[in-house]
Amino acid sequence: MPDATPSLLMVAGEVSGDLHGSKVLARLREHAPGLSVYGIGGDRMRDEGLELLYHADDFAVVGLVEVLRHVPRFKSALDRTVRVAEARRTSAAILIDYPGFNLVLARRLKARGIRVLYYISPQVWAWGEGRVRTIARVVDRLAVAFPFEVDFYRERGVTAEFVGHPLLEEPWVGEVGGPKTDLDIPPVLGLLPGSRRQEVARHLLPMIGAAAILRESVPGLRVRLALAQGFGPEVLGECGVRGSDWIEPVAAADVPDVLRTSTALLVASGTATLEAACAGTPMVVLYRVSPLTYLVGRLALRVPDIGLVNLVAGRRVVPELVQGGVTAARLAREVLPFLTDRDRVREASRTLLAVREKLGTPGASDRVARMAISMIGGAG
Repeated sequence: MPDATPSLLMVAGEVSGDLHGSKVLARLREHAPGLSVYGIGGDRMRDEGLELLYHADDFAVVGLVEVLRHVPRFKSALDRTVRVAEARRTSAAILIDYPGFNLVLARRLKARGIRVLYYISPQVWAWGEGRVRTIARVVDRLAVAFPFEVDFYRERGVTAEFVGHPLLEEPWVGEVGGPKTDLDIPPVLGLLPGSRRQEVARHLLPMIGAAAILRESVPGLRVRLALAQGFGPEVLGECGVRGSDWIEPVAAADVPDVLRTSTALLVASGTATLEAACAGTPMVVLYRVSPLTYLVGRLALRVPDIGLVNLVAGRRVVPELVQGGVTAARLAREVLPFLTDRDRVREASRTLLAVREKLGTPGASDRVARMAISMIGGAG
């Protein structure tokens, strides 16, 4: 006989989604302790009680070519997830970002009468509007993290609910006061190459190269490498970095300290740019993908910037370098003023903290958890 315990499906296919999902799970445990929650997530969601069908590490693939190679594995995961949802008589699902997988899953769940709450909207405003029609058909409730998304969807006939950004729930964000006023002596350069192996492999060498250049012109420069979950200091050797005794690797748990205490940052495009903004730390945003993925992306991109911090600000407030522009020399040149010019640091820090104000108020995870519980109750 199928299990009669109320169940909820949750799916997060990336590191940031795992973090956001773990916070929602913690709130669900408070409001509905008897709820059975299963699905796809990472270590954080598992630690909060998610019964894993698959680990998010199995889905950490970036780029068109790379995704195509793994289509059979993704299809198998989709089929099994849907079968389990039917067997458990699941009434609702929380799907977090990861649109290439989650929107296909949402369509199949919707066809089986399972209500879908989509949290952290796909960046359809950046990559084309074709997915808006899909969202309108297969998503029951859409919880967005940026206020401008509400108007974007409303203009296209889709109701979106602004819940605020989950980053604001991080304890360290509340500890950040006003803008930086003085340069550290010696200054500190933080490196955040990304959370997926493909990202780190493409970004780490030019970042280290830039840091080596800067050490020659910035006396006493301290360099800290922020490691994402699942990475250790050995990643330096794996990426071909030699003679790196001057680089200080920092474990994932201590990354907020890198964000807060660095004078400036080199940051791979993604949620980390918003984390840096919440810390008020000046940065240069960078990103590299395979040549084919870049070509397809350039054709589809509908916004002038790729960095979330610039998109939320509505203008370019920090430099961006992409693809061929991601060289050690260019990175060093762009970040140098943030390491040597106090006025530039102070101005950039004030601007970034103003971006943080656009992210709403803390409590996004609790709002999403309550939305999910209401959907389960509404389904019987």
